[in-house]
Amino acid sequence: MQIRQSLGERVFDICNIIFLSMLSAAALFPLLHVLAGSLSSVNAIIQSKVTIFPVEPTLEHFRLVTRTDSFWQAGWMTIKVVFVATLLNMVITVFGSYPLSKIYLRGRSVILLFIVFTMIFHAPLIPVYMVVKELGMINTMWALIIPSAVSAFNMILCITFFRNLPEELFDAAKVDGMGEFRIVLQIVVPLSLPILVTLLLFYAVGHWNSYMTPLLYITDKSMATLQMYLYSLIAAGSSDTAGAANDTGGMLVPKAIEMATIVLATIPIAILYPFLQKHFVKGATLGSVKG
Repeated sequence: MQIRQSLGERVFDICNIIFLSMLSAAALFPLLHVLAGSLSSVNAIIQSKVTIFPVEPTLEHFRLVTRTDSFWQAGWMTIKVVFVATLLNMVITVFGSYPLSKIYLRGRSVILLFIVFTMIFHAPLIPVYMVVKELGMINTMWALIIPSAVSAFNMILCITFFRNLPEELFDAAKVDGMGEFRIVLQIVVPLSLPILVTLLLFYAVGHWNSYMTPLLYITDKSMATLQMYLYSLIAAGSSDTAGAANDTGGMLVPKAIEMATIVLATIPIAILYPFLQKHFVKGATLGSVKG
């Protein structure tokens, strides 16, 4: 049975639709503009003809970017950091959240208090840098991984989800002789796929888009990530792609190269997200509202 809406409710719905449509358009416009610019010709970009549709479509900018060794080097560095860091994040989060989800754990309240404390009060930047430097991690991949080994917010989400798993399953598993590690791997993880996929996406996207961390700890260009490489294009207005363009006799527009690099750096996450969206939405909802 359909409930008939009043005039005020219909007006409210229409206003919401208009507002959300305008908000979505405002969010999509810069993305579409960058994509269109990366696919447009040099003359169209110079004459500012590009809005959200490609003008005189071409793939030349992508060819120039992909011919440079520094782009692939930065991309490979980013992939290594994302893989290792995300794996470490997930292991620490899962095996740290499971015991903290048990109310009978001794000292649980104190440990949770310290975790929440780190969400409110962050360590100053200079002491953190000094610690990383003293550990000899400057200009190493570990400087991008160890300082962000776990997120307190993500751990609390995971603890909240684990706390709502039926305790009877764990009791039955212990009766059958299963240890805690087997319980986590064979029972907790399969039952917690929605929240784990959500956290996986949070961690992976965070590491992929990280800019401040490599800016602080990486000075060696051979260790640069994609975000640092992209910043060097925007800041300097030129890059190794200039040489590639000159060698081919082509004309280089730094803005077009920047746009092409942005698109290439975004593609992996854009491809990954649709496959994880179902779990992401479900996990984010369950992990945040259950108590």
